[in-house]
Amino acid sequence: MVALRKNVNDYFKEKNISTKGNWHMVLKSAVMLSIYLVPFILMLTVPMYGWMIFPLAVIMGIGMAGTGMSVIHDAAHGSFSKKSWLNQLLGSTIFLLGTTGFNWKVQHNIFHHTFTNIDGMDEDIAGHATLRFSTNAPLKKIHRFQHIYAFFLYSLMTLSKLVKDFFQLHKYNKDGITRQQNAKPTWEYTKLIGSKIIYFFMAIGLPLLFADFSWWQILLGFLIMHCTAGFIMSMVFQMAHIVEGVKQPIPDQNGNIENEWAIHQLQTTANFSRSNRFLNWWVGGLNFQIEHHLFPNICHIHYRKISHIVEKTALEFGLPYNMKLSFVQAIASHTRMLKSLGKQQPL
Repeated sequence: MVALRKNVNDYFKEKNISTKGNWHMVLKSAVMLSIYLVPFILMLTVPMYGWMIFPLAVIMGIGMAGTGMSVIHDAAHGSFSKKSWLNQLLGSTIFLLGTTGFNWKVQHNIFHHTFTNIDGMDEDIAGHATLRFSTNAPLKKIHRFQHIYAFFLYSLMTLSKLVKDFFQLHKYNKDGITRQQNAKPTWEYTKLIGSKIIYFFMAIGLPLLFADFSWWQILLGFLIMHCTAGFIMSMVFQMAHIVEGVKQPIPDQNGNIENEWAIHQLQTTANFSRSNRFLNWWVGGLNFQIEHHLFPNICHIHYRKISHIVEKTALEFGLPYNMKLSFVQAIASHTRMLKSLGKQQPL
């Protein structure tokens, strides 16, 4: 890890550039937020036919996913800007997804990045009853078909989180995690409930009051928006950790993992579509999950360049660098992995 960090730091020194975002990130943030908010404003202000809400809802879902992956994600990791207030401001736009920054911070920044692909600790691979993402999770008969129905369930990601947030926060409070993060459980509950009320009023209440659509069109449009965003984000996240070639290590009796943290990240994470610049731009560099996990405080606009440094250093030390060449290859690998997990007995 020392050699890798030195090589990456040398890159930024030689180029004389910051590890944080630049005007490209500012422009991207404006574009992503506009894709989400402009269709919503049009719904409220411009008379239109009822059916027009549905394509607009799809566009909003694309903008929601783009905002989550390209803006909120970097801001939540503190990699968007050197200015903490700007990271906090842009990170707070997670409200537009119907959730809160605290739950995301604990689930993603702490548990996922610390215990990547460890069953029972990494909540991102917790499949629950219908999905099995780990070789160490219980195997059920329904899992044999998960490579077929999983993609439908992926679309429910953000919708389910609208409700899951309450159970998640309750668990964090009960386990003492909230206080460990120097937060007050009662205040976090208050913020969560308040943000949900405001979000539903804005997302559903305002269209009911000001738009020309019927109530069922508005509700259906709301569902379409979330299903679009949920499907996109789930697909991108899954192809980083639930693909062929990544490991799912088991802690020993003392709860320790055999390898050091950096090696663990290389073994449990995968990249895809390194040459696809548009995809890299749109998904916020989440196709470079190896670099993101190793350097979460570096803005994603640098991942494509430093990926060559990371790959070269990893190979020099005989460490894996798992990369799928294209988006299609990554989906195919993920599908095969789902099929295998649906049949495989726990190790």
